[in-house]
Amino acid sequence: MSDDAQDGQNEISDTPQGDRTITVVAMPADTNPAGDIFGGWILSQMDIAGGVAASRRAEGRCVTIGVKEMEFHKPVHVGDLVSCYTDVISVGRSSIAIKIEAWTTNHYHQTGLAKVTEGVFTYVAIDENRKPRPVPK
Repeated sequence: MSDDAQDGQNEISDTPQGDRTITVVAMPADTNPAGDIFGGWILSQMDIAGGVAASRRAEGRCVTIGVKEMEFHKPVHVGDLVSCYTDVISVGRSSIAIKIEAWTTNHYHQTGLAKVTEGVFTYVAIDENRKPRPVPK
C-alpha cells in the first residue's frame, strides 16, 4: 500500500460529499481531440458551482483566487450528467475555501454514479468597488 493510500489522500468515496450545486449535460462541443470531455470544461463547471456556494456563504459577490489539489480520476463522456457538489471547508476574514467534487451518471438511465474530479477552490468576497470585504459570521 502506498503512503498516499495509507493516509487517505487517494481514496475515492462512493457517495458525493457536500451539497449538489449544479448539474449539466456534457455535450459534443465540450470534447477534446480524443473524444472525451475536455478537462478545462469540467474545471469551469466546478468553478461555477464553487462561485454559487461562495456567494451564498458570503451573501454577495465573490471572485476565484485559487485552485489547488485538483485530481482527475476518470474521463467524462458525451451525454453524461455532471453534478458538482460543494462543501465549505474554511472561512477566513474575506476568503472561503470550498471542496468541490464532480460526479457523473448516465444521462438516460441515471446509472453508474462515479466521482470524476475533485479539487479545492478559494474565493474572496468583494464589495461594489471589487475590493475584498469581510465574510459575514
